[in-house]
Amino acid sequence: MTSPISPTTLGWKKWIIGARPRTLPAAIVPVLVGVACASGAMSPVWWRGALAGVVSLALQVGVNYANDYSDGVKGTDAVRVGPLRLVGSGAATASHVKQAAFLMFGIAACAGLALALMTTMWLVLVGAAAILAAWTYTGGPRPYGYAGWGEVFVFIFFGVVATTGTEFVVAEEFTVAGLVASVAVGCIACSLLVINNLRDIPGDTVAEKNTLAVKLGDANTRKFFAALVIIAALSICATSALLGAYALFGLVGIVVLRPALEALSRGAKGKDLIIVLGNVGRAQLVLGITFGAGIALSIVS
Repeated sequence: MTSPISPTTLGWKKWIIGARPRTLPAAIVPVLVGVACASGAMSPVWWRGALAGVVSLALQVGVNYANDYSDGVKGTDAVRVGPLRLVGSGAATASHVKQAAFLMFGIAACAGLALALMTTMWLVLVGAAAILAAWTYTGGPRPYGYAGWGEVFVFIFFGVVATTGTEFVVAEEFTVAGLVASVAVGCIACSLLVINNLRDIPGDTVAEKNTLAVKLGDANTRKFFAALVIIAALSICATSALLGAYALFGLVGIVVLRPALEALSRGAKGKDLIIVLGNVGRAQLVLGITFGAGIALSIVS
């Protein structure tokens, strides 16, 4: 029988684990949908979408490292059911994880500044707000993630801002359809956090980390997840009403969420929710691809 790998022997792989790859669709999906929404522009600059992707991915990895650092130094990650955390497990020092977080925020800032110089300097303020929100999610003297506001951050910055922001840098315009589509993106991004926090209710309660899941309780958190899925589906339908029937392809992502909904209805807990988390991540990526393709087809057809 193979013995478990010690966190201290992971080497460079620990940084990949600490980046939390399963959460990265939350950064990719709004860029896919935002680029699709820009398809109807007169002179879209498509390569800017790639730069927007750098901003989004760097911000996502940065907030993951920042969360690891802050929770680690506060002792929140001392006892976990979920995947390894760098500081809490001793795989990396708190100072190194903090440096990694700010390195990623720096990459996001540089890419964002480049986009701002090409479009509008107002994006500098948006970017600064995003980085500040990413750090104070679990860092600083009064982290809002510990007060139940984490889902608001995710919905705004990895839903509305990332989707409409990508549309703007590519097309240099906003559309109502882009805003409506961003609601679906934000809701599915939030659903990933909801599952994560549902799994961590026992430990977060002890650590006095009052996430929204802790405040709502187990049963209501499961209902909240279902509500987010329903709102996402309605947003996809509303986008289709604005642009055309092809946008309904995005509902494929909702269908892929069925195993997660069933698992939650059965009362899945602890390690079983890690499997659910993987299902939500896959569904999120499927939604981004199908919804984005459907939007683009609706616009150009």
